[in-house]
Amino acid sequence: MTYTEETALFACQGDTLLGILAKPEIPAQTGVVVIVGGPQYRVGSHRQFVLLSRALAAAGYAVLRFDYRGMGDSEGQPRNFEAVSADIAAAIDALQQRLPSIKQVVLWGLCDGASAALLYCHETRDPRVSGLCLLNPWVRSETSLARTQVKHYYTQRLRQKEFWTKLLRGRVALKALPGLVQNIRIAFTGARRSGATTSLLPFQHRMAAAWDAFNGSIFLLLSGDDYTAKEFLEHASTDAAWTNTLTHPRLVRHELQDADHTFSSLTSRTKAEELTLEKGLQQPGQRA
Repeated sequence: MTYTEETALFACQGDTLLGILAKPEIPAQTGVVVIVGGPQYRVGSHRQFVLLSRALAAAGYAVLRFDYRGMGDSEGQPRNFEAVSADIAAAIDALQQRLPSIKQVVLWGLCDGASAALLYCHETRDPRVSGLCLLNPWVRSETSLARTQVKHYYTQRLRQKEFWTKLLRGRVALKALPGLVQNIRIAFTGARRSGATTSLLPFQHRMAAAWDAFNGSIFLLLSGDDYTAKEFLEHASTDAAWTNTLTHPRLVRHELQDADHTFSSLTSRTKAEELTLEKGLQQPGQRA
């Protein structure tokens, strides 16, 4: 299907945000809002979000990718993924204002963009959000990182003859060993808690609550060659808040074994686009 691309300027709490709208000739009733992860802007690593938007638009889905406040070409002060719900709401508003035929949206996010999508749902319960496409969600904590390193890095290293050879020859610094011991302690006992208290749940728990309460479809795509994805699975399988997460009734889960964090190869990027269309968007009642 043919499509066009146009600049979209829209307001968010007094600041002007900039996005790029990929608009099919006959758009589906479901639109897509791409939520950028990390300290980057709407193009994405290796033009990932540009190419994704064009692939989805060619299949008939309008896609808006945009810069948060304080990033790229948008006004305002920089903020992290825990403070962008107003930006996401403004983007959904802008998409529907430009294309009134769009009745529902799917939020597509990579890394802490996926986390931001869940936090938005937790804060707003926006009925317009019918689906979530979550790629390598970010759930980083001191404990989750330690567990992932012990399970997927240190365990592997300790099984390698090369490691022990270097250790015996003094080529592995002994000062690195306390770090291993510290990670093992944190992995099995948890991080030390500070004396400060807060009424706000950790962002990981808010993500889990949103996931459990979400009534739409969830597509989870994980990279096989990515510690963020491994950390997510480790956290989801050990933290009580995530007990029912991976058995969500409308969850579709897929793993690309050779893909890195941003699906940077042509093969993995193309496959991620195809899976988004096949499993993330092709849900009953979502097409015009």
